[in-house]
Amino acid sequence: MKILTILGARPQFIKAGAVSRTIKEYNLQITNNQTSITEIIVHTRQHYDANMSDIFFEEMKIPKPDYYLEIGRKFHGAMTGQMIEKIEEVALNEKPDWILVYGDINSTLARAIVASKLHIKLVHI
Repeated sequence: MKILTILGARPQFIKAGAVSRTIKEYNLQITNNQTSITEIIVHTRQHYDANMSDIFFEEMKIPKPDYYLEIGRKFHGAMTGQMIEKIEEVALNEKPDWILVYGDINSTLARAIVASKLHIKLVHI
């Protein structure tokens, strides 16, 4: 199973830490008849400062993102539109079974739209 986890802000990083660690623990304990979980992490860079982003990945033991979208320092409409475009590209490339969303910020809306339009199951925490 492949999960596309897309993060953009501090509250999401904190929640993602617990989920990513649980996925890792699950994968270490699976037996022959169980399916492993592949987590693909995308960082929108909505919070792009090291003190607002990178430090959380280190301290919360979140795996390094597979993709960085470099979307920040824009007005909300422009930021959300660019997120939809770039998240859609990643989703089409990775073909996840699920898209995992956290919270209620711009990237959450963008992820939900992409999941809906591409008919990918959505999980919201």
